Amino acid sequence: MLAGFLPLLVLAVAGCSSSRGASVSIDPNIFLNAIIHPDGPIINGLYLTIFVSIIAQLIGVTLGIFAALGKMAKFPLFRIIANLYIWFFRGTPLLVQLAFLFYGIQSAHLLAWPTIELFGFTVTQEVLAGTIILGVNEGAYMAEIVRAGILSIDPGQNEAAKSLGMNYAQTMRRIVLPQAARVIMPPLGNEFNNMLKNTSLLMVLGTYELYNTFASKAGLAYQWFEFMGACCVWYLILTTIWGFAQAWIERRFSKGTTSSSGGPSWRDRIFGGRRSDAGEEIAVLGGH
Repeated sequence: MLAGFLPLLVLAVAGCSSSRGASVSIDPNIFLNAIIHPDGPIINGLYLTIFVSIIAQLIGVTLGIFAALGKMAKFPLFRIIANLYIWFFRGTPLLVQLAFLFYGIQSAHLLAWPTIELFGFTVTQEVLAGTIILGVNEGAYMAEIVRAGILSIDPGQNEAAKSLGMNYAQTMRRIVLPQAARVIMPPLGNEFNNMLKNTSLLMVLGTYELYNTFASKAGLAYQWFEFMGACCVWYLILTTIWGFAQAWIERRFSKGTTSSSGGPSWRDRIFGGRRSDAGEEIAVLGGH
């Protein structure tokens, strides 16, 4: 589909540049070169976007599991902490969180984000802070998704696990969470799709991920149409590839179930189609 979309976009750009004469200045070569022959900064921005997305999503899933369990805990303090965490990070804009938790706490001398070395690579304080903040924000949404997945499991299985002598941690790890994963996976995949695009907000920290890289090039050459069009195509490539990966992962998790042959098609997933089965309806209640 993307292969068919690209020539149409190129023709549209070329048509605009020829139909309006001197009043319009569009260079299709800049657009094509940024996609077919990306330079070093674009490649680095692409790698950084993928790296930040994966690490932030892993942080979000981990925090989401703990927050979901905390919200369902019998101990009141755990419930209060989990509810406050979810309330704050779901109730404030992500852009505001990035500015507050990076510039705000550093200007108040509450915390200085460090620059660290990781596997031979230098992770700047902007990248480190942005990745962690994205992950913490994602954890608040994943908490509701995980909680919905846990609630979709028959409570009788908890009783069966107790009768076998399992404690709460063993029941969650061996019985509940593996089954809930089938319900959690579709909205989790959608969350990662959003994460790939939310990395563009790191430009507020001066991080040269994919969007800020293209924005810098566009600002220097004043070729915003060409560079932003190429930026859109790169994001479409990333999300389309993830659409295929998500479909494969969902099929793997649904093996052995009555819905193993169902699920949304790749086309429905890319263009926003939704499943009508009860399992996913429960899961998406906690999503964006």
